[in-house]
Amino acid sequence: MRDYRGRTIVITGAGSGIGQALALEFARRGAQLALSDRVETGLGDTMRQCQTLGATARSYQVDVADRTAIYDHADVVAADFGAVDVLINNAGVAVHGRIGETPDADLEWLMNVNFWGVVHGSRAFLPHLAATGHGQLANVSSIFGLISTPKDSIYNASKFAVRGFTESLQQELRLDRVPVSVSCIHPGGIKTNIATNARVGPGESADQVQRLFARAAVTSPQTAARTIIGGLARNRARILVGYDAYLIAALPRVLGPHYGRLVETGARLVGI
Repeated sequence: MRDYRGRTIVITGAGSGIGQALALEFARRGAQLALSDRVETGLGDTMRQCQTLGATARSYQVDVADRTAIYDHADVVAADFGAVDVLINNAGVAVHGRIGETPDADLEWLMNVNFWGVVHGSRAFLPHLAATGHGQLANVSSIFGLISTPKDSIYNASKFAVRGFTESLQQELRLDRVPVSVSCIHPGGIKTNIATNARVGPGESADQVQRLFARAAVTSPQTAARTIIGGLARNRARILVGYDAYLIAALPRVLGPHYGRLVETGARLVGI
Protein backbone atom coordinates (compact mmCIF):
# COMPACT_ATOMS: atom_id res chain seq x y z
CA MET A 1 0.00 0.00 0.00
CA ARG A 2 1.34 3.40 -0.99
CA ASP A 3 1.17 6.45 1.23
CA TYR A 4 0.60 9.68 -0.71
CA ARG A 5 1.37 12.10 2.11
CA GLY A 6 3.81 14.71 0.81
CA ARG A 7 3.76 13.25 -2.71
CA THR A 8 3.18 15.48 -5.73
CA ILE A 9 0.14 14.42 -7.74
CA VAL A 10 -0.55 15.84 -11.22
CA ILE A 11 -4.17 15.66 -12.39
CA THR A 12 -5.50 16.85 -15.75
CA GLY A 13 -9.16 17.75 -16.16
CA ALA A 14 -9.25 18.76 -12.49
CA GLY A 15 -11.92 21.44 -12.83
CA SER A 16 -14.86 19.08 -12.32
CA GLY A 17 -16.03 15.48 -12.11
CA ILE A 18 -13.58 12.69 -11.41
CA GLY A 19 -10.59 15.03 -11.66
CA GLN A 20 -11.93 17.35 -8.99
CA ALA A 21 -12.94 14.46 -6.73
CA LEU A 22 -9.48 12.90 -7.08
CA ALA A 23 -7.84 16.19 -6.15
CA LEU A 24 -9.93 16.55 -3.00
CA GLU A 25 -9.40 12.94 -1.93
CA PHE A 26 -5.63 13.20 -2.43
CA ALA A 27 -5.70 16.49 -0.48
CA ARG A 28 -7.35 14.70 2.44
CA ARG A 29 -4.51 12.21 2.32
CA GLY A 30 -1.87 14.92 2.62
CA ALA A 31 -0.66 15.04 -0.98
CA GLN A 32 0.54 18.07 -2.92
CA LEU A 33 -1.54 18.87 -6.02
CA ALA A 34 -0.64 20.20 -9.47
CA LEU A 35 -4.06 20.69 -11.06
CA SER A 36 -4.78 21.55 -14.67
CA ASP A 37 -7.74 22.11 -16.96
CA ARG A 38 -8.37 23.77 -20.29
CA VAL A 39 -10.53 26.51 -18.78
CA GLU A 40 -10.22 28.34 -15.49
CA THR A 41 -13.89 27.80 -14.59
CA GLY A 42 -13.99 25.19 -11.85
CA LEU A 43 -10.23 24.79 -11.65
CA GLY A 44 -9.75 27.65 -9.20
CA ASP A 45 -12.54 26.26 -7.03
CA THR A 46 -10.85 22.84 -6.94
CA MET A 47 -7.56 24.43 -5.91
CA ARG A 48 -9.18 26.48 -3.16
CA GLN A 49 -11.02 23.47 -1.76
CA CYS A 50 -7.76 21.52 -1.66
CA GLN A 51 -6.04 24.39 0.13
CA THR A 52 -8.90 24.56 2.64
CA LEU A 53 -8.19 20.92 3.41
CA GLY A 54 -4.61 21.93 4.21
CA ALA A 55 -2.97 20.74 1.01
CA THR A 56 -0.42 22.57 -1.10
CA ALA A 57 -2.13 23.05 -4.46
CA ARG A 58 -1.41 25.00 -7.63
CA SER A 59 -3.57 25.41 -10.72
CA TYR A 60 -2.40 25.53 -14.33
CA GLN A 61 -4.51 26.38 -17.36
CA VAL A 62 -3.42 23.77 -19.92
CA ASP A 63 -5.06 22.36 -23.03
CA VAL A 64 -3.97 18.71 -23.22
CA ALA A 65 -4.59 18.79 -26.98
CA ASP A 66 -1.61 21.17 -27.27
CA ARG A 67 1.55 19.05 -27.35
CA THR A 68 3.93 21.94 -26.68
CA ALA A 69 1.82 23.14 -23.77
CA ILE A 70 1.94 19.68 -22.14
CA TYR A 71 5.72 19.43 -22.34
CA ASP A 72 6.07 22.95 -20.95
CA HIS A 73 3.61 22.05 -18.19
CA ALA A 74 5.68 19.01 -17.16
CA ASP A 75 8.82 21.11 -16.81
CA VAL A 76 7.01 23.87 -14.90
CA VAL A 77 5.40 21.44 -12.44
CA ALA A 78 8.73 19.70 -11.81
CA ALA A 79 10.35 23.08 -11.13
CA ASP A 80 7.49 24.28 -8.90
CA PHE A 81 7.30 21.13 -6.74
CA GLY A 82 10.81 19.69 -7.09
CA ALA A 83 9.53 16.25 -8.08
CA VAL A 84 6.55 14.55 -9.71
CA ASP A 85 5.37 11.32 -8.09
CA VAL A 86 2.05 10.59 -9.80
CA LEU A 87 0.43 11.65 -13.06
CA ILE A 88 -3.25 10.98 -13.75
CA ASN A 89 -4.23 11.70 -17.35
CA ASN A 90 -7.92 12.27 -16.68
CA ALA A 91 -9.05 15.00 -19.10
CA GLY A 92 -11.61 13.78 -21.62
CA VAL A 93 -14.48 14.82 -23.89
CA ALA A 94 -17.30 13.05 -25.74
CA VAL A 95 -18.87 13.06 -29.20
CA HIS A 96 -22.12 11.18 -29.93
CA GLY A 97 -23.48 10.54 -33.40
CA ARG A 98 -23.33 8.44 -36.55
CA ILE A 99 -19.76 8.26 -37.83
CA GLY A 100 -20.79 9.17 -41.38
CA GLU A 101 -22.48 12.36 -40.21
CA THR A 102 -20.09 13.59 -37.53
CA PRO A 103 -18.01 16.60 -38.65
CA ASP A 104 -14.30 15.96 -39.13
CA ALA A 105 -13.53 18.78 -36.72
CA ASP A 106 -15.39 16.97 -33.92
CA LEU A 107 -13.54 13.72 -34.63
CA GLU A 108 -10.17 15.45 -34.51
CA TRP A 109 -11.11 17.44 -31.39
CA LEU A 110 -11.99 14.29 -29.47
CA MET A 111 -8.93 12.31 -30.51
CA ASN A 112 -6.62 15.24 -29.75
CA VAL A 113 -7.97 15.42 -26.19
CA ASN A 114 -8.77 11.81 -25.32
CA PHE A 115 -5.90 10.03 -27.04
CA TRP A 116 -3.09 12.41 -27.95
CA GLY A 117 -3.50 14.25 -24.65
CA VAL A 118 -2.79 10.97 -22.87
CA VAL A 119 0.13 10.07 -25.13
CA HIS A 120 1.83 13.46 -24.91
CA GLY A 121 1.14 13.74 -21.18
CA SER A 122 2.66 10.33 -20.54
CA ARG A 123 5.74 11.07 -22.65
CA ALA A 124 6.26 14.52 -21.15
CA PHE A 125 6.06 13.41 -17.52
CA LEU A 126 7.76 9.99 -17.72
CA PRO A 127 11.30 11.29 -17.13
CA HIS A 128 10.12 13.18 -14.05
CA LEU A 129 8.18 10.16 -12.73
CA ALA A 130 11.15 7.86 -13.27
CA ALA A 131 13.50 10.28 -11.49
CA THR A 132 11.67 9.67 -8.19
CA GLY A 133 12.38 5.94 -8.33
CA HIS A 134 8.76 5.15 -7.46
CA GLY A 135 6.62 7.03 -10.00
CA GLN A 136 3.08 6.17 -10.96
CA LEU A 137 1.26 6.87 -14.23
CA ALA A 138 -2.49 6.39 -14.56
CA ASN A 139 -4.47 6.87 -17.76
CA VAL A 140 -8.25 7.12 -17.73
CA SER A 141 -9.90 4.96 -20.37
CA SER A 142 -13.55 3.93 -19.89
CA ILE A 143 -15.86 0.95 -19.90
CA PHE A 144 -16.06 1.92 -23.58
CA GLY A 145 -12.44 0.90 -23.83
CA LEU A 146 -13.70 -2.62 -23.04
CA ILE A 147 -16.83 -2.77 -25.21
CA SER A 148 -18.22 -0.66 -28.06
CA THR A 149 -21.63 0.94 -28.42
CA PRO A 150 -23.48 2.40 -31.45
CA LYS A 151 -23.13 6.09 -32.31
CA ASP A 152 -20.07 6.37 -30.08
CA SER A 153 -17.50 5.02 -32.51
CA ILE A 154 -14.96 7.82 -32.21
CA TYR A 155 -15.30 7.93 -28.40
CA ASN A 156 -14.92 4.13 -28.32
CA ALA A 157 -11.89 4.40 -30.62
CA SER A 158 -10.19 6.90 -28.32
CA LYS A 159 -10.79 4.83 -25.19
CA PHE A 160 -9.70 1.56 -26.81
CA ALA A 161 -6.61 3.45 -27.98
CA VAL A 162 -5.88 4.67 -24.45
CA ARG A 163 -6.20 1.12 -23.18
CA GLY A 164 -3.89 -0.28 -25.88
CA PHE A 165 -1.33 2.47 -25.37
CA THR A 166 -1.38 2.08 -21.59
CA GLU A 167 -1.12 -1.71 -21.55
CA SER A 168 1.77 -1.62 -24.02
CA LEU A 169 3.51 1.03 -21.94
CA GLN A 170 3.10 -1.14 -18.81
CA GLN A 171 4.98 -3.94 -20.57
CA GLU A 172 7.63 -1.65 -22.02
CA LEU A 173 8.52 -0.05 -18.71
CA ARG A 174 8.70 -3.41 -16.93
CA LEU A 175 10.99 -4.80 -19.64
CA ASP A 176 13.23 -1.73 -19.41
CA ARG A 177 13.08 -1.79 -15.58
CA VAL A 178 11.92 1.81 -15.46
CA PRO A 179 10.71 2.53 -11.88
CA VAL A 180 7.24 3.72 -12.92
CA SER A 181 4.11 1.63 -12.40
CA VAL A 182 1.29 2.10 -14.90
CA SER A 183 -2.46 1.74 -14.41
CA CYS A 184 -5.37 1.88 -16.84
CA ILE A 185 -8.61 3.16 -15.31
CA HIS A 186 -12.01 2.08 -16.63
CA PRO A 187 -14.85 4.07 -15.04
CA GLY A 188 -18.44 2.98 -15.55
CA GLY A 189 -21.25 5.51 -15.40
CA ILE A 190 -20.00 8.36 -13.20
CA LYS A 191 -22.14 11.38 -12.32
CA THR A 192 -20.12 14.04 -14.12
CA ASN A 193 -20.85 16.76 -16.70
CA ILE A 194 -19.18 14.97 -19.64
CA ALA A 195 -22.55 14.41 -21.34
CA THR A 196 -23.53 18.05 -20.79
CA ASN A 197 -20.40 19.16 -22.61
CA ALA A 198 -20.56 16.46 -25.30
CA ARG A 199 -20.87 17.34 -28.97
CA VAL A 200 -23.67 15.56 -30.84
CA GLY A 201 -23.98 14.83 -34.53
CA PRO A 202 -26.71 16.03 -36.92
CA GLY A 203 -30.12 14.62 -36.09
CA GLU A 204 -29.14 13.68 -32.54
CA SER A 205 -30.74 15.17 -29.44
CA ALA A 206 -28.36 16.58 -26.83
CA ASP A 207 -31.17 16.43 -24.27
CA GLN A 208 -31.74 12.74 -24.94
CA VAL A 209 -28.03 11.98 -24.65
CA GLN A 210 -27.92 13.77 -21.30
CA ARG A 211 -31.02 11.95 -20.03
CA LEU A 212 -29.65 8.54 -21.01
CA PHE A 213 -26.30 9.33 -19.43
CA ALA A 214 -27.99 10.49 -16.20
CA ARG A 215 -29.85 7.17 -15.99
CA ALA A 216 -26.63 5.22 -16.54
CA ALA A 217 -24.51 7.26 -14.11
CA VAL A 218 -24.70 5.10 -11.00
CA THR A 219 -21.46 6.09 -9.23
CA SER A 220 -20.59 9.42 -7.62
CA PRO A 221 -17.28 11.11 -8.45
CA GLN A 222 -16.31 10.84 -4.77
CA THR A 223 -16.80 7.06 -4.75
CA ALA A 224 -14.93 6.83 -8.06
CA ALA A 225 -12.00 8.79 -6.62
CA ARG A 226 -11.72 6.52 -3.58
CA THR A 227 -11.83 3.43 -5.81
CA ILE A 228 -9.15 4.81 -8.12
CA ILE A 229 -6.81 5.84 -5.33
CA GLY A 230 -7.31 2.47 -3.64
CA GLY A 231 -6.33 0.75 -6.88
CA LEU A 232 -3.31 2.99 -7.34
CA ALA A 233 -2.16 2.38 -3.77
CA ARG A 234 -2.14 -1.34 -4.59
CA ASN A 235 -0.36 -0.82 -7.95
CA ARG A 236 -3.22 -2.40 -9.88
CA ALA A 237 -2.64 -2.51 -13.62
CA ARG A 238 -6.38 -2.29 -14.37
CA ILE A 239 -8.80 -0.37 -12.18
CA LEU A 240 -12.53 -0.90 -12.74
CA VAL A 241 -14.75 1.79 -11.24
CA GLY A 242 -18.36 1.00 -10.32
CA TYR A 243 -20.27 -2.28 -10.26
CA ASP A 244 -21.43 -1.60 -13.83
CA ALA A 245 -17.81 -1.59 -14.96
CA TYR A 246 -17.38 -5.13 -13.61
CA LEU A 247 -20.55 -6.30 -15.36
CA ILE A 248 -19.56 -4.73 -18.68
CA ALA A 249 -15.99 -6.05 -18.45
CA ALA A 250 -17.46 -9.55 -18.23
CA LEU A 251 -19.48 -9.24 -21.46
CA PRO A 252 -16.69 -9.73 -24.03
CA ARG A 253 -15.08 -12.42 -21.86
CA VAL A 254 -18.32 -14.43 -21.68
CA LEU A 255 -19.87 -13.68 -25.07
CA GLY A 256 -16.87 -12.88 -27.23
CA PRO A 257 -17.78 -10.84 -30.33
CA HIS A 258 -21.43 -11.78 -29.84
CA TYR A 259 -21.75 -9.22 -27.03
CA GLY A 260 -22.54 -6.67 -29.75
CA ARG A 261 -25.96 -8.25 -30.34
CA LEU A 262 -26.83 -7.69 -26.70
CA VAL A 263 -25.68 -4.09 -26.89
CA GLU A 264 -27.76 -3.51 -30.04
CA THR A 265 -30.87 -4.86 -28.30
CA GLY A 266 -30.29 -2.54 -25.37
CA ALA A 267 -29.75 0.42 -27.71
CA ARG A 268 -33.12 -0.21 -29.40
CA LEU A 269 -34.87 -0.44 -26.05
CA VAL A 270 -33.57 2.89 -24.81
CA GLY A 271 -33.93 4.62 -28.16
CA ILE A 272 -30.31 5.30 -29.06
